[in-house]
Amino acid sequence: MNITKAIASDIPELSRLLGVLLSQEIEFSPNLEAQARGLSYIIENPEVGYIVVAKVDSKIIGMINVLFTISTALGERVALFEDMVVSPEYRGAGVGSLIIEYAISSAKQSGCKRVTLLTDRDNVSAHRFYARHGFTQSAMIPLRLALSDDP
Repeated sequence: MNITKAIASDIPELSRLLGVLLSQEIEFSPNLEAQARGLSYIIENPEVGYIVVAKVDSKIIGMINVLFTISTALGERVALFEDMVVSPEYRGAGVGSLIIEYAISSAKQSGCKRVTLLTDRDNVSAHRFYARHGFTQSAMIPLRLALSDDP
């Protein structure tokens, strides 16, 4: 298995994986065109972030987006992790742990001082997974305002 950063030619497989993730999330649903557009934007703009992928041979079996912003509270760069997903047939084999550890390490190397992520409120297995990797629940709650008809 190889853990690396995604490139443009990975977008079709990444879109497929996002379809798996978004079909199980409460607030979102798959839209291959929108997913490809978002993935392209991240890959083509490294100042925005990057996508970590796990590959077996040339097949992508897992991913996470590492996106950058600035925390005025810290006065430093911070990261937002989004779209963590492992292909169902590879779950439970340690792929997710390898991906998240790579993402945390590379975020540190990119100068990030904090990582934030969101999970569905009822996804207890994800909560346990992230807790094993040092994440704790924040006292803050997410709020969202849709600025278009799409969620």
